Amino acid sequence: MTAPVLEAIDVAKRYGGLAVLSRVSFQVSEAEIVALIGPNGAGKTTLFNLISGLTRPTAGTIRAMGQDITRMAAFRISRLGVGRTFQTPRPILDLSALDNVRAAACFASRPAASPEALLALVAIRPDVPAARLSVAMRKLLELAMALALGPRVLLLDEILAGLTPTEVQAALGVLREIRDRWGVALLWTEHVMQAVMATAERIVVLHHGELISEGSPAVIVADARVREAYLGTTG
Repeated sequence: MTAPVLEAIDVAKRYGGLAVLSRVSFQVSEAEIVALIGPNGAGKTTLFNLISGLTRPTAGTIRAMGQDITRMAAFRISRLGVGRTFQTPRPILDLSALDNVRAAACFASRPAASPEALLALVAIRPDVPAARLSVAMRKLLELAMALALGPRVLLLDEILAGLTPTEVQAALGVLREIRDRWGVALLWTEHVMQAVMATAERIVVLHHGELISEGSPAVIVADARVREAYLGTTG
């Protein structure tokens, strides 16, 4: 079995007396699609912020590509191969889609596809101004920007939110292609459960900052704790 490209070991985060995450442990293997689900406030985005270096854990260890990144600066984590998208996308609105991806590529530490090819992947015209894109399409632009860095693992924060059903299916095809073409592992938070169940190979479930279940989609659907905490039923 290959070493994980991402590993969290007993990760905790507290803000004063509030425990946002408590002893969360999981792994992501190379070229694996792992969904991270849970109700709003479960700690998913906080975990992403810890992994990407935007904030530091109160306790625990985070490793990427075998290196301890727990206290590493965000730009070093990115150069190591950890990419990230955000719930609220952050392209440079004054630039075209192509120039946004070109700007991201300036910080790449390894070969990646051309900016034009990445925009074709997400079906965005190179010349369109970022300011003219919908929020949902800005998320796909940000995905292209993250790919321009040549990551080995991508953190995707609700990439499907705001997309139409047709766009969701197209985006799922893009996620599979990213994995299949470049071998990039995906750690993906999402509330579109049908898409998660159809695409993720493994699911990690958070509730009130604790990991309550982990396994294949079939295992998660059958878990009474998940049905009660997230899927809204105890039956």
